[in-house]
Amino acid sequence: MSKVKIATCSLAGCFGCHMSFMDIDERLLELAEVADFDRSPLSDIRQIGSCDIGLVEGGVCNAENVEVLRAFRRNCRILVAVGACAINGGIPALRNRYDLGDCLEEAFLTGLGVTDPKVPGDPELPLLLDKVHPIHEVVKIDYFIPGCPPSAEAIWTALSALTSGNIPQLSHQRIRYD
Repeated sequence: MSKVKIATCSLAGCFGCHMSFMDIDERLLELAEVADFDRSPLSDIRQIGSCDIGLVEGGVCNAENVEVLRAFRRNCRILVAVGACAINGGIPALRNRYDLGDCLEEAFLTGLGVTDPKVPGDPELPLLLDKVHPIHEVVKIDYFIPGCPPSAEAIWTALSALTSGNIPQLSHQRIRYD
């Protein structure tokens, strides 16, 4: 039996969803019995190849995020939005109620503690989008794992189903926030 290939990426967010992924602990070994990891916190691979399941955390805030997300959609048979930032923009999207120029001015020119006022202009820095977008506004998403971050149990439940060829069914107990 061939193994399922899984890849992950983190866009604009705090990496908490990847920490929850790692919190499935010893079950990572069970997962490794049925899955190979392409791009993930378990590998040092930066590019994505052809994958069965792609897990994406974080919102889309810059041109590089758009490129990475589109590459994931092209290369992943199933694409899963993991966590609040991927699903609704999360904390990074709090800047959406302000003009991007005003945010840059406050952060780099006039904000408290600014000592060398200038907006970075290095060509290596990805172009910021006017707003942070949830990933489903950029590409088609097949499944969602809600939470901030989702629990390790919710991620395990979804991955167990997907690696077995089933549709993930997350009960209220797996996605509640209280």
